[in-house]
Amino acid sequence: MVIKLANDEALRKLCLETSINADKSQGLDTLKRSLKSLMPELDFTCVLTRGHWYRLGGIVDKNYQPVSDNISLWAENECDGDVDKIILKHIHSGYFATRLAGKTYYLTAQYGANNEDFIQLEIEGLEEVIDRPLIDKDWFPDCLEDFIDPLDFPKLEPEPTGKHWYQFRRITDISELIHTLLLPNRTLNSLKRFFDEWNQSSAFDEHPFCQYWVLALREYQDSDREHQLRAKPISTYADKLPELPPGESLHGTELSTAIHNYDHQLGYPFAWYFTMLSNKSSNYELAQAVLRDQMGAYEYLPAKDLKILRQWEERPYGI
Repeated sequence: MVIKLANDEALRKLCLETSINADKSQGLDTLKRSLKSLMPELDFTCVLTRGHWYRLGGIVDKNYQPVSDNISLWAENECDGDVDKIILKHIHSGYFATRLAGKTYYLTAQYGANNEDFIQLEIEGLEEVIDRPLIDKDWFPDCLEDFIDPLDFPKLEPEPTGKHWYQFRRITDISELIHTLLLPNRTLNSLKRFFDEWNQSSAFDEHPFCQYWVLALREYQDSDREHQLRAKPISTYADKLPELPPGESLHGTELSTAIHNYDHQLGYPFAWYFTMLSNKSSNYELAQAVLRDQMGAYEYLPAKDLKILRQWEERPYGI
């Protein structure tokens, strides 16, 4: 199925034109309706919200009226590299520095038969809040960078200035990313194996992958200054993800009950295995304990899942 995605500019415009109401869910519903009109072949669902991150903001006056929406550019224009000029000029202004309190909304839409056949859309919900007084008479910065983003400075309660909005971040065809663009990347090869195993497991028989997982994407430069992309599966349970069963202390019926209860909590079979793979710090003793049971008198895994677990035993990996 050929999907025509909206271009970045159209998505930026759509986000800016969608207001964030006091009831954030209403804003998202409006956003999804607008996305449907823009890309009618796709039905987007918000599957995960990640929050509690901040960026530098701008400057407001004592009445919270905007002075600048970018503190870095404002400071550079005000002082010509001499931070003392800003202090002398604005020490009695009553200005406040702000920060942007952000949430990232992950919306996904399945379009094909394989579980990697989905579009992932990342939208940021931003709210400008008061961070600190712009200038404190008892604290003076050593340089411009210290003025713009000080490490030790008296902070204020993050009171909203009244400005909040949606901002487009990224849209990604996950199938294209995995199968076409980045196969030389070792991380992406592991990710392809992750998807292949999902397609071969009993999890495939349940709801789509993109209901339970999204990909956290991060661009970076390697040692050769070449652009790379890191992709890591993130469970849509996020902070509510339950602890994996302790493989070192359970076996037999107790272990079988524990992993099936875990699967039930997450809503799909073999959930414990994919959770284990996505957390490299996990104790792989759980997989070893299940394998030992399968060699003995216990047979509580479907054949397709046991085959995947045997392959993992021969060539372990995490992602």
